[in-house]
Amino acid sequence: MLALGSCLRKALALRALAPQVCSPFATGPRQSDGTLYEFRTYFLKSSKTKEFLENLKKNVHLRTAHSELIGYWSVEFGGRTNKVFHIWKYDNFAHRTAVRKALANDKAWQEQFLIPNLTSIDKQEIEITYLVPWCKLGKPPKEGVYELATFQMKPGGPALWGDAFKRAVNAHVDLGYSTLVGVFHTEYGALNRVHVLWWNESADSRAAGRHRSHEDPRVVAAVRESVNYLESQQNMFLIPASFSPLK
Repeated sequence: MLALGSCLRKALALRALAPQVCSPFATGPRQSDGTLYEFRTYFLKSSKTKEFLENLKKNVHLRTAHSELIGYWSVEFGGRTNKVFHIWKYDNFAHRTAVRKALANDKAWQEQFLIPNLTSIDKQEIEITYLVPWCKLGKPPKEGVYELATFQMKPGGPALWGDAFKRAVNAHVDLGYSTLVGVFHTEYGALNRVHVLWWNESADSRAAGRHRSHEDPRVVAAVRESVNYLESQQNMFLIPASFSPLK
């Protein structure tokens, strides 16, 4: 027992002396804030997509009475069509639980929208994300189009790839061809996944900016470093709904 206690004290002492690894995705600011963003993706039946969106436009005020809608988009390119993507903001998990309970008891929401439109949805996907500490949620200067770029990073977490990823994002921001709306790190869903939401004036302005970025040595160097930690990536081109707060 004495030998075991001595070993334990030695291990704790060594741990206290070990250097602490810091990351731009560090959990400190995230945990003190608590604000979370729920990503919802609905795969709709092709014959019901137009009807679903029209019904939601009429009734979305019933839903936003309970929690804040950040944005609501239809997917134009990238994966399956007849798909909608939306982001909801909550103060914390307790807030989300209270909202879900209130929605279940909201007769108007249930009867006017949810129950009549459930048959329009083939599949739903939900992720819980946090806005990374070094990025504030931005608001574009005017109406436009959006790109959600999703990066599946190697296991090891932000302590492994966070610095390189931040440099790659900021290199694109500094070039100025696209407006950064937010960088989100998944808490529930596929782990080691980061979503970057961009705003562009149009699809053509986005394409022109991408061409410039491919020739900019600062972007090329930052991306070349970040891809060492990348497993896969994909993106979606998003058109905001008429009732979306982010236009």
